[in-house]
Amino acid sequence: MKLVDTILRQNSNELKFSDVFSNHNQVWQGSLDSVAFDKEGIKTKLLNLNKPCYIIRFEDEIGVTNEGYLSNSNHGQTGKVEMLITVPPLAIQQLGDPTFLDFHNVKYAYATGAMAQGIASEELVIALGKEKILSSFGAGGLSISRIEAAINRIQQALPEGPYIFNLLHNPSEPAIERGVVDLYLKYGVRTVEASAFLDLTDNIVYYRCAGLSLNPAHKIEIKNKVIAKISRREVATKFLQPAPTKIIKQLVAQGLISELQAKLAEQVPMADDITVEADSGGHTDNRPLVCLFPSILELRDEIQRQYAYEKPVRVGVAGGIATPQSALAAFMMGAAYVVTGSINQSCIEAGTSEHTKQLLAQADMADVMMAPAADMFEMGVKLQVLKRGTFFPLRAQKLSDLYKTYDSIEDIPLAEREKLEKQIFRKSLEAIWEDTAAYLSQRNPDKLAKAANHPKLKMALIFRWYLGLSSRWSNSGEKGRETDYQIWCGPAMGSFNDWVRGSYLAEPNNRKVVDVANHIMRGAAFLYRVQSLKIQGLQMPADYIQYQP
Repeated sequence: MKLVDTILRQNSNELKFSDVFSNHNQVWQGSLDSVAFDKEGIKTKLLNLNKPCYIIRFEDEIGVTNEGYLSNSNHGQTGKVEMLITVPPLAIQQLGDPTFLDFHNVKYAYATGAMAQGIASEELVIALGKEKILSSFGAGGLSISRIEAAINRIQQALPEGPYIFNLLHNPSEPAIERGVVDLYLKYGVRTVEASAFLDLTDNIVYYRCAGLSLNPAHKIEIKNKVIAKISRREVATKFLQPAPTKIIKQLVAQGLISELQAKLAEQVPMADDITVEADSGGHTDNRPLVCLFPSILELRDEIQRQYAYEKPVRVGVAGGIATPQSALAAFMMGAAYVVTGSINQSCIEAGTSEHTKQLLAQADMADVMMAPAADMFEMGVKLQVLKRGTFFPLRAQKLSDLYKTYDSIEDIPLAEREKLEKQIFRKSLEAIWEDTAAYLSQRNPDKLAKAANHPKLKMALIFRWYLGLSSRWSNSGEKGRETDYQIWCGPAMGSFNDWVRGSYLAEPNNRKVVDVANHIMRGAAFLYRVQSLKIQGLQMPADYIQYQP
């Protein structure tokens, strides 16, 4: 007996097929030399997404081939070959909504979300953009000059795109939010990711309306695209509907938009895409994706029936997307596109320190918790952060408890104040207030003046000193402050680490955002093919159908 025959016999019956699903109407024509019967060969055939897969039975063994063709006659083929099932070629571009690819000029229905303070860095956006993959620069929390520098660098590297810039809602400093919008309009940033909005502001409406015009065919042209990241139906409703009349009238009165643009704004939604954000890193409502997404999809359809937009708003998914399985689950629910976030922070292009990347690469799904947010501290808003390797979540919660209990710094017992200075701030409260006052005198003098007569606001500003700097320490790798690092992170990070364990991506120094994107999308397409075969009756051992980088 030949060696190859011995191998085939040893691997026989590893694939099983339910004859209940069998279709004997067609016959496979081709060379048996192209058929794989062993595990590695079969997996290679299944991964060849550009070609069809034919599942055949030959002498009681089931094999897979990408070659040959189907016919209705058995001429030239031995009767020992039985055609079981087939699946067609599957391009990765078939996942999601094809209009997303055309609209944003990208190759995948995949994007990376904005991680504030430049964690979603220029390097990250450019690396993905050069591969025609959409990525959002993390402008939140950065100065106007820093954002301007990022615009210049990204536009120089990607003159034709694609790229996005984040527009983070800033309720405590609306002038900063307006300044960012003015910057985007000045430099012709044509797509923004609007995030953390609780309601529409005149700033986001101004950006949207300022890009409306009529083309030569008298069709509405939307130059300023908006991708709105939401986690609540009431917020989604605002972005799915046209801009509020009240705000439009104000913008016209201020001379910021024309009467024509105001009229056109009544006929288009506020957003082109809605990203449904489930349980994610940073700002999150911890909503379960399988409940939230169908609800928003139904809402989209309801509003579409009401307004009959020429181009319906697409609905994508973020939060928990970390593996091919999670991406495929989102696509099968009807997601137009998927967005990754937490997992990109551990990639080499991210604007995080090496220490932070190492901590993220070790994280499990349970290594996260909620902590007070710096930008919305007084409102009691929380965000999801990493708890492994840092005391930040517990220390931030301590500040929140003190803020709720006392009306001023002076009301806090002396012993507690000393603990704050020694254990958390490592600086006197007086020195922290001096730093805070100097910062606000340049950035927000009105708030500084208000704090002089409002002791509780002054206390909040002192506490926000720590909450704000802790994330910067994480990004810059501040020595001696490792236990205070604020690292925005969702459970997806742990899921990703489980998936890549044992592969080259287990090491942070090997993690490139383009590789991660390609593996997630290719893996999702591979798993779709596998599920299609399973539904048709093919039973495969688990190690045949695992996708790992």
